[in-house]
Amino acid sequence: MITRVLFICHGNICRSPMAEFILKHITTRLRQSTNFIISSAATSTEEIGNPVHHGTQKILHRLGISAEGKYAVQFKKADYDQYDYIIGMDSMNIKNIKRISGCNDRDEKVYRLLEFAGEHRDVADPWYTGDFETTYRDVVKGCIGLLEHLGIDCEGIKDMI
Repeated sequence: MITRVLFICHGNICRSPMAEFILKHITTRLRQSTNFIISSAATSTEEIGNPVHHGTQKILHRLGISAEGKYAVQFKKADYDQYDYIIGMDSMNIKNIKRISGCNDRDEKVYRLLEFAGEHRDVADPWYTGDFETTYRDVVKGCIGLLEHLGIDCEGIKDMI
């Protein structure tokens, strides 16, 4: 069975592409990548067509991960039915996901990323904070929590990411 995951943030240039590529990296390391379809999108139109922010690219490059060819796209109403997990980075993303999808999360597939790590808080937006390292740590924590929620053992990967 393939699990389809869509990460969402405001502009799709910082947090959601970071989560997309981190989860792809982790699932590859765990030899689980064929069991997932992973992508990301924005709730706004502000950055559509723009590449991943240089701060996120710097983090990914350090890990040997390329974001080449990724450009910001907007979350669409139809995306709700195409993904199993729609994961926002903050409370405003969740509100906008529900507004855009028009279904008020009827299938209970909308989450904030850090819920999977047992934390009920937002992933801070590095566009405003400039702190991509803290965002990275939160994204990793949330991605590992998601995989563990899905029953995947991540113990061997925690020190590799």
